[in-house]
Amino acid sequence: MNQNSDEIENKTLWQGRFLEHAADELQQLNNSIWYDMRLFAQDIEGSRAHAKMLQEVGVYSEEELSDVLSALGEVEKEIRIGALEILPTDEDIHTYVERRVTEITPSGARLHTGRSRNDQVATDLRLWTKQALGDVARMAISLQKALLEKAKEASGAVLPGYTHLQQAQPVPLGHHLLAHGWSISRDVERLLEAVERMDVSPLGAGAIAGSSIPLDVDSVAKELGFSRVFDNSIDAVSDRDFVADALYALALLGIHLSRIGEEVIIWSSSEFGYMELSDRYSTGSSMMPQKKNPDIAELARGKSGRLVGNLTGFLTTLKGLPLAYNKDLQEDKEPLFDAVDTVSKILPAITGMISSATFQVEQMRTQALSPYLATTDLAEWLVQRGTPFREAHAIIGELVARSISEGIDLQTLISEHESLGEEAVSLLDEENLFNSKQTHGSASLEKLAEQIVRFQNKIDADEGKL
Repeated sequence: MNQNSDEIENKTLWQGRFLEHAADELQQLNNSIWYDMRLFAQDIEGSRAHAKMLQEVGVYSEEELSDVLSALGEVEKEIRIGALEILPTDEDIHTYVERRVTEITPSGARLHTGRSRNDQVATDLRLWTKQALGDVARMAISLQKALLEKAKEASGAVLPGYTHLQQAQPVPLGHHLLAHGWSISRDVERLLEAVERMDVSPLGAGAIAGSSIPLDVDSVAKELGFSRVFDNSIDAVSDRDFVADALYALALLGIHLSRIGEEVIIWSSSEFGYMELSDRYSTGSSMMPQKKNPDIAELARGKSGRLVGNLTGFLTTLKGLPLAYNKDLQEDKEPLFDAVDTVSKILPAITGMISSATFQVEQMRTQALSPYLATTDLAEWLVQRGTPFREAHAIIGELVARSISEGIDLQTLISEHESLGEEAVSLLDEENLFNSKQTHGSASLEKLAEQIVRFQNKIDADEGKL
């Protein structure tokens, strides 16, 4: 190196225009390298593709390209092993990589030809987010598989279904578990749709208007694995819809995980006693020796607020920005990184918790056999014999009220009623009670097997897309 360390430390990518060095306060606020360092692999990948294209259009000779690619490899190795020195003027990962490449080979000084940090960071973040959402989708599918296995294991188990947290109608345990599975399936779809929309290369858009150098944007896009290139340079550098898409998909996934957590908390309580959590996925109390706490479920519930906050905060950042790039967009990374990290911790923990849990099927079954859970079937039985539904609803409701207030078995009142009788009492038998529903996707033990096949097919299809 010909430059001394003081000269290097004082140089920024934009220093030519300024007569004074940047204030420390500016650098403290402005610099993002402490968190965007995690984009280093994508930044180097993009720089390799850009350098190869520069050689194709005559900016680099083959020897110079070889030097630059070698330098990029050396910088990547330095970062991976932690052998790096960040200077105050290294505002971001792009600055750091370019500085180090230029220190290694003079040809690095031309690496930024036709490129701005505006299109560079948009490219890096798209590459990172594509990979990250794919990884999250795979973890979500692992949770789906855990729910599916539990549904298969519990093929004959039933429990009360709830509305308003009041016992409503009996449902198979597998049917209830797959209700969560189908919501996670939509999350996987959203993640994959977000990846598809963000699969656009911004490289070549420059700072705002593109470049007067005849860059081959298509070859760079192909090299980086993008399916298409931008159509408008202004939009390419200012678009962060893909970050909002990702944050929304992750927030809604977090909400669905929170709902699972809420039910685990309720079901594992001594008041419900529907499930027992494994010791490996529970915690205890520092004071009360008898406690087994569902901390995973509670953290999933609590962290969903954090995910919603990331989305809300970022949308607020975007709402008033004029075109094209503004420094406000630097606020895209921290919420995105945090959301991905948060969900990536919750998903495996929830999956392990579900896989290792034991369901107390006898306790569930006892509750599901309550005759009051068959009252809708009784009303529909009357409807099939010509009684208007509202009238049938009133008849059964009056019997329930009498049973509760007078302490008479509901079966007795049904058998004695002139419009019901012993045939209607048979609806309370287990075989009828748990298999009365006939519609597609309904809560019937007989229908559960069909649903399991459909759910497995959906998992297979989504895995194929990944």
